[in-house]
Formats: sequence, structure tokens, C-alpha cells
Amino acid sequence: MTDQDKNDIKKSRGRPATGQGEPVLTRLQDDLIVPLDRFCSDEADNPGRPEAIRRILRDWLISHGYLKA
Repeated sequence: MTDQDKNDIKKSRGRPATGQGEPVLTRLQDDLIVPLDRFCSDEADNPGRPEAIRRILRDWLISHGYLKA
């Protein structure tokens, strides 16, 4: 394998694609980003922002009766 071939191999980033779900894009200001990053660092597996938002949303929906546990 040449050096050029090695440079052409791209590593995937982020959560593996599941082929399911709908992307929801939103912008967050610093007043939410800073505590979100703190939440991420406090979790044992140190999730990224998208996964942390999914967890927070799921917990909120369950606690308010919108989603079954």
C-alpha cells in the first residue's frame, strides 16, 4: 500500500449509521453548550453532544409520560 493509498482511507466519525431515524438539526448557544459539555464529561462513557442530547431528551420524555421506559 502506497502512502497515497493510506491517505485515501477515511475513518468514519460519530455514531454508526443505523439507517433509521430522522436528522434534527438545531443550534445551541453557549448558555446550553457549556452545561451540555459538563454533562458529557460527567457521564462514565463520555458521550458526544448528539448522544448526550438523545439521552437527556429520552429521560425527559419518560419522566413526563410521553415515552414508556
